[in-house]
Amino acid sequence: MILLLDAHAFLWWLRDEELDRSARESIAAPANDVLVSAATVWELEIKRRLGKLQAPDDLVATIEAAGFGCLPILGEDVVRAGRLPLHHRDPFDRMLLAQALRLDATIVSRDRAFHAYDIPVLRA
Repeated sequence: MILLLDAHAFLWWLRDEELDRSARESIAAPANDVLVSAATVWELEIKRRLGKLQAPDDLVATIEAAGFGCLPILGEDVVRAGRLPLHHRDPFDRMLLAQALRLDATIVSRDRAFHAYDIPVLRA
């Protein structure tokens, strides 16, 4: 299974807090591929710069050290994100949706807006 972590799920994993037990076990399972989108890195860098959260200084190295992949944004992801129904208006989350659809991935999140789309969501 491919898991795509939402920003809060990634930070909770790093801090060893808050994550639902099922999500934590799925992320730790060697059979699963765990990804963090470049959109999430971008979102976290912006929020860190604005003082809205604390995150590691080198997020890409942190993703790699955790054994996760950093998922690049493709042109087709941008087009799909722009064309998705407007159930969710956050551009970073819309990108996660587009990427999850392309990869047939499960999004790990507590954001209920993801449920409006036909995509698997694992509660973070």
